[in-house]
Amino acid sequence: MQTANRQDKKVAARSRRLLRFVPALLWMGIIFSLSSRTGDEMNTFLPWFQALFPAMSSFDWGHFVAYFVLAITFDYGFGSRGDRLTVKALIVCLCLLYGITDEYHQSFVGGRSPDIQDLRNDTIGAALAVTFLAVPFVRRAWRKWAS
Repeated sequence: MQTANRQDKKVAARSRRLLRFVPALLWMGIIFSLSSRTGDEMNTFLPWFQALFPAMSSFDWGHFVAYFVLAITFDYGFGSRGDRLTVKALIVCLCLLYGITDEYHQSFVGGRSPDIQDLRNDTIGAALAVTFLAVPFVRRAWRKWAS
């Protein structure tokens, strides 16, 4: 009887760990949805933003922010294991891989095309997110909130 109880606890713990990745999956869906917008739809917002920040006109803040958030959701999924350097590197790699699929997806959307600069911005966003979460006082507050 105790063996079955132990087994049930293991299954429950595994399920809770997997559920922690739901925010990452939802955010990936949002990124996919935004990637499905045509070039004309994207051009309604981008010029306004570039006019507001003219020095940053060659930097796509949308990709930066989207992958900054994606990295944070992955970190949430990994829990305290996200404090390890290898897991931080894995998070950045996962974001880069999803960015590659995002750029491939954009090749099928009218007025959009794959852009290596977008991958650069994706990776910068993800790397800065894991770096930000590594700052000791941020990490303590994040782990307390996310536990």
